[in-house]
Amino acid sequence: MSDAPVVRPARPADLPRVAELARLHTAYERAAPPAPGLAERLDTLLFARSAPRLRCLVAEAPGGEVVGYATCAPEVSTWDGCEFLHMDCLFLDPDHRGRGLGARLMDAVLAEARALGLAEVRWQTPAWNEGAIRFYGRLGARGHAQEKVRFTLPVAN
Repeated sequence: MSDAPVVRPARPADLPRVAELARLHTAYERAAPPAPGLAERLDTLLFARSAPRLRCLVAEAPGGEVVGYATCAPEVSTWDGCEFLHMDCLFLDPDHRGRGLGARLMDAVLAEARALGLAEVRWQTPAWNEGAIRFYGRLGARGHAQEKVRFTLPVAN
């Protein structure tokens, strides 16, 4: 166990904790909780394929407890005609905020983008999440407010 916080790629043993953090994240963002079995679905996306569809980074507090995560995946923008790394989630347990772990997670996401040869990372946060907006601004990110409605349509078999 280390005395310093660490950010590293997730391992299969981390997924139950990542799923719990995702549940806390959805509650924080006033969204429906993940369906049961999230850790198993994440395992498939992260570890059961020769080319993983998703990347997950975890933040460990001193002592080794996983207290945060970031997930990201390569995507394409038709409007811009380019590829980018989409950061789907970045979340830290509220008790571990303000200690530099969020910035370390962002650095790790940027490193993923560089490793993939991508020049940009994109993400979104709710307009009411002023703390996150300030955090991302301090890192040099630019926000582009666009109100949109997100849709989901199941594909019938």
